[in-house]
Amino acid sequence: MNESRNRWQMLIAFNVLCLAVGWWYSQSDAAPPEPRQPFANPVQQREQMIRLLQESNQLLREQNELLKSGKLKVQVTAAK
Repeated sequence: MNESRNRWQMLIAFNVLCLAVGWWYSQSDAAPPEPRQPFANPVQQREQMIRLLQESNQLLREQNELLKSGKLKVQVTAAK
């Protein structure tokens, strides 16, 4: 009876050890990185394109206001 109890204790201890090692492995740098998608996310790409276009439109508005105001001076110099 004592021998079977020792076997069960050893089996439980081995299982706990395996689970602990597996958890530590998954939390460490040794674990492989999460797989990346082969293609970029189209939703994020659209959001980025929209943001860039909005920024470009704002810059064009500022340039047009400057040109229309007549406060712009152009100075031409000879190339060296």
